[in-house]
Amino acid sequence: MEVKHRRKYDQQFKEEAARLVIDQHQSCRSVEKALGLPFGLVKDWVRAIKKDPAAAFPGNGRKRAHQDEIDTLKKEIDLLRKERDILKKALAIFSTDPLRYMAL
Repeated sequence: MEVKHRRKYDQQFKEEAARLVIDQHQSCRSVEKALGLPFGLVKDWVRAIKKDPAAAFPGNGRKRAHQDEIDTLKKEIDLLRKERDILKKALAIFSTDPLRYMAL
């Protein structure tokens, strides 16, 4: 059984392949055949470029613009949940009967 490795394409290659479809009005399938790409890949790249040309292919070290804000908000949510849990435990401790531990 042969192991297939996933091929990686750089941002420039993806953009140029998509531009062949967008600017030169070639079909996605003809570009895929000419470049030896799997079926449907160029169509995804074209869709990404049409949706947001500046952030179409962020790559491995770069996050999308809104991802930083999402990460910050997730950290804040985690902190607030921890604080809430601490307050629940404190409430349970302080709401017990105060005379419970006093000797009468």
